[in-house]
Amino acid sequence: MLTQAHPKVSAEHLPREAFIYIRQSTPRQVVENIESTQRQYALRDRAMALGWPNERIHIIDEDLGISGEYADNRDGFQHLVSEVVLGHAGIVLGLEVSRLARNNADWQRLLELCAISGTLIGDEDGVYDPAHFNDRLLLGRDHQRGRAPCDEGATVGRSHQQSASR
Repeated sequence: MLTQAHPKVSAEHLPREAFIYIRQSTPRQVVENIESTQRQYALRDRAMALGWPNERIHIIDEDLGISGEYADNRDGFQHLVSEVVLGHAGIVLGLEVSRLARNNADWQRLLELCAISGTLIGDEDGVYDPAHFNDRLLLGRDHQRGRAPCDEGATVGRSHQQSASR
């Protein structure tokens, strides 16, 4: 008898694969933030607790040390999106959902593709179904919160440039 580990994980999701996307923004972060990288790899345990067997859990870590600002240079992210589009993914896990894509267009595209394909998105804090309105709102809020340091840095940089040009 299958016990349901989370109310959003259904019989529709479990036959498909779980994909864990692992990323650090710079090579320096990969070296200095070892604990973060270890926590990301430990998401395998989260996937197993949600009901996925080890043999259907895939780690995508090709983008370690690559900025999440744009998807073009991230082969791992492209691979992840392909798996979602093909309907192979039951869930996509990341340490924080905001780390999956820093660029709003890439993030919105991923959410839409997950909603269409019936793929869940999860992190250490929760499991979200992008096809449900309230979850989309939460995912959008979390993404904006995760972008805040990036946006703040860009704003500070623009302000500094404007001040310097006066």
